[in-house]
Amino acid sequence: MVKYILASNSPRRRELLEQAGICFEISPAQGEEISTGDLPADIVEELSCKKAAEVAQRYLQKYENDTVVIIGADTVVACQGEIMGKPRDQADASAMLAKLQGGTHQVYTGVTFIVLERGQGERGQKAVTFHERTDVSMYPMTREQIAAYVATGEPMDKAGAYAIQGKCAVHIKGINGDYNNVVGLPVARLVHELFEIHLA
Repeated sequence: MVKYILASNSPRRRELLEQAGICFEISPAQGEEISTGDLPADIVEELSCKKAAEVAQRYLQKYENDTVVIIGADTVVACQGEIMGKPRDQADASAMLAKLQGGTHQVYTGVTFIVLERGQGERGQKAVTFHERTDVSMYPMTREQIAAYVATGEPMDKAGAYAIQGKCAVHIKGINGDYNNVVGLPVARLVHELFEIHLA
């Protein structure tokens, strides 16, 4: 039997896995999100790997009779060389949106899944890491529109200070790439990577 563990508290990632028909438990990583990378693709891959590896340590002995797949993910927004994570406060959220409005930026999500083979402990551990990039274009936003959106509170736990699936949808001009990647998890790529090793 295969057990899936999502190393994240994100309700968006939870919904996407549920949409894919995957039954899973939630065991969020608790470590600090610090990366040594400079490029957004490297950063999200490294952080997703750290999250999955942290949670994998908790499950080495817990399910000795099952194969366990731990899924870690991390998302950042990149705009003209600047990497944006979650805003620190409302002023930071407003500053991010002011830079994103009226232009095109990139959203990167890194995903790592670690497979713990039944009863083999660390010997049976293998990992797959990848990332997806989606280009997102936004309509121009006035200062008042940005302030009104920030006041909803929605931007505060989102990379780049917006939710494409939420109230910010009215400001999205178009995307090139995987929509779900912008939401927080390229679930189709994940499932097909699992297919490749016969785990989905």
